[in-house]
Amino acid sequence: MDNSELLQVKTKSSGQVVFVVAGLIVTLVLLSQIGNQTEWTDKARNIGSQPRLWPAIALITMLAGFAIHYRLMRRRKPNALDWVEARRWAEPLEYLLWFLVYVAAVPRLGFMPMSIVFACALTYRLGYRTRLAVGIAALFAIAMVVLFKGMLGVSIPGAQVYEFLPDSIRTFFLVYL
Repeated sequence: MDNSELLQVKTKSSGQVVFVVAGLIVTLVLLSQIGNQTEWTDKARNIGSQPRLWPAIALITMLAGFAIHYRLMRRRKPNALDWVEARRWAEPLEYLLWFLVYVAAVPRLGFMPMSIVFACALTYRLGYRTRLAVGIAALFAIAMVVLFKGMLGVSIPGAQVYEFLPDSIRTFFLVYL
């Protein structure tokens, strides 16, 4: 028997321990910050209109649910399957990071260049490494920029690097790229 068979998810409870403990920790952190993030005001007409009440009720309910779930679990220590499942949950966070870098890069380097770079990079990252696939990704990025800036008229700020271009070229880049 090889290790890949051991790491296959075999039950619906894989990852449950990690999820419940993470939920408890996040809920406790949020509950500890409720005094700083919400207020109790004298202007409220009744207790139901207090800004702190409903977030507090939601967090206390979450805390109780996670605590009861943890208490009723048979196994309370994570094993290898739990960590495999937790890694699966974390995998989409990579794409969040790609998006955040893209959003940070566009105002500095431009919408068109960053769209092409990120489309090609993500295509390559997903395993499509042929010239055709990367070329299609670049064409798709160009089509999206033309659609958003040209046809839909979406206003996207010009890049900081465009400031170094001569005036006539800079105007073209700011309007179309």
